[in-house]
Amino acid sequence: MMTHATDTLYESHLNSLSLHYRGKVRDVYRVDDERLLIIATDRLSAFDVILPQPIPGKGRILTAVSNFWFAQTRDLIPNHLLSIDIDEVVSDAQERAALRGRAVVVESLQALPIEAIVRGYLIGSGWKDYQRNGQIAGVHLPAGLRQADKLPEVIYTPSTKAALGAHDETIGFTDTVQLVGKDLATRIRDISHAIYVRAADYARQRGIIIADTKMEFGVNKAGNLVLIDELLTPDSSRFWPADSYRPGISPPSFDKQFVRDYLETLTWDKQPPAPILPEEIIRKTAEKYAEAERRLLA
Repeated sequence: MMTHATDTLYESHLNSLSLHYRGKVRDVYRVDDERLLIIATDRLSAFDVILPQPIPGKGRILTAVSNFWFAQTRDLIPNHLLSIDIDEVVSDAQERAALRGRAVVVESLQALPIEAIVRGYLIGSGWKDYQRNGQIAGVHLPAGLRQADKLPEVIYTPSTKAALGAHDETIGFTDTVQLVGKDLATRIRDISHAIYVRAADYARQRGIIIADTKMEFGVNKAGNLVLIDELLTPDSSRFWPADSYRPGISPPSFDKQFVRDYLETLTWDKQPPAPILPEEIIRKTAEKYAEAERRLLA
């Protein structure tokens, strides 16, 4: 059974597979010892809290955009996708129909406890850190930068990967060395930088500025680094329309920043339960995700 309306899936309940993990957005089922089924639902999280209403079509957009970027970066690093259709692992026809376009079969890997964040612009928590001490994750920046300014160079500002409901914490590169060792920490940093630079150039040609993004990695049994989770989606990145960008303000976006900005106008303490979103906010958010997909994948 699925909890969903037309083109909308808030939470999956598969009878044909056992639930392995339910995250903020993704439901993960165990296929066997070597494989997982990942379902991108239409749930939306903000400030690490899952909101009570779905964004119609969001999960399918995240899946399409991630799959596109995984293909575009395969020469830089292997990713977790397997060339296996969901028909091979989900036996129930009704369940398969609800998952079409939003589920992928992936290699089961050991996830690393780092979120690899790459920034090209000064925004979000990076802007707050800069205002406080002139640096982000130990990276010193020039004085006098404005909100949303393009950074003098692309920077890597990793964070911890917190448990569901907890907040990630920015850490320095030396902290990542302690967590995963120098070789892996260095590869994660360098590959993340290379992926961001390539993607930012591609997106800019299609009218989108990728202000920042986060990536996740795992290792296989041989200890090789593999790109996992999602990649350069409107959930994991800040996408700005290039034609309306200007520094000094928080730019309009093709991502969930629109919802964050709305929630900031409320008296909500950013603890569960999250407030109910107005239908207009849901509709406009869905439109922004769809526009990001249209521009990137056209």
